[in-house]
Amino acid sequence: MNKLILAAAALIALTASAQAQVRLASEAAYPPYNYVDDAGNVAGFDIDVGNEICKRAGLECVWVINEWDTLIPNLQAGNFDAIVSSLSITEDRKKTVDFTQEYFPPDPSTFAALAGKSFDFDNLSDVRIGAQTGTIQAGHLDTTYKTNNTILSFDTPDQGLADLNAGNIDLLFAEKSYLAETLAGTNGALELVGPEVAIGDGVAAGLRKGDALLAKFDEALTAMKEDGTLDALIVLYFPEREGGPFYGTE
Repeated sequence: MNKLILAAAALIALTASAQAQVRLASEAAYPPYNYVDDAGNVAGFDIDVGNEICKRAGLECVWVINEWDTLIPNLQAGNFDAIVSSLSITEDRKKTVDFTQEYFPPDPSTFAALAGKSFDFDNLSDVRIGAQTGTIQAGHLDTTYKTNNTILSFDTPDQGLADLNAGNIDLLFAEKSYLAETLAGTNGALELVGPEVAIGDGVAAGLRKGDALLAKFDEALTAMKEDGTLDALIVLYFPEREGGPFYGTE
């Protein structure tokens, strides 16, 4: 009998431990925000922010890699508990997820092209422009450049870059910080072109509607802003960002 009681207690303890784990999801393909490092671990700005949130909130967190275009559906399905993956705040997304306060200020988006190519961005016509599907950049292209141009979408950022390198598209539209990080490794084959476009309301973590975790995440983020931890992470991963402090005090 005692053995049965002990076994049941152990099972309950294991179940409670499993239930206490918070699963954070990231695309892990969008450096410097999120990526898989040489050791096979998820890394990047989002990952450091998520880990710091969990530490301060006293949460045991694990990371789940999930394709970008199914992040929100899988969050709603309960396959993980929060999206921490360079998720921009938009009014449309607010209909399906609860956002924490932002942890990265709005980042301008811009275009990449093969080096030496020039475009008239005031009168773009017969141009093939690509963006990652389900992003605010893809939405902007559909509303701004669809007339007289061909808009293409890609499941992953790497696919867009590959098609740009191959000449299958003329322009790739994405966040400037991502393009700057990625183009630095192309030995000048690709370059930034055109205007910088302000879209989105900053980056935040996304949770299921009504999830009590939201308050814990926000409390941790507030503390990270007040003590300068969040500013330090921004400078670490985005040294090209000018100005500051972003969230801390002078």
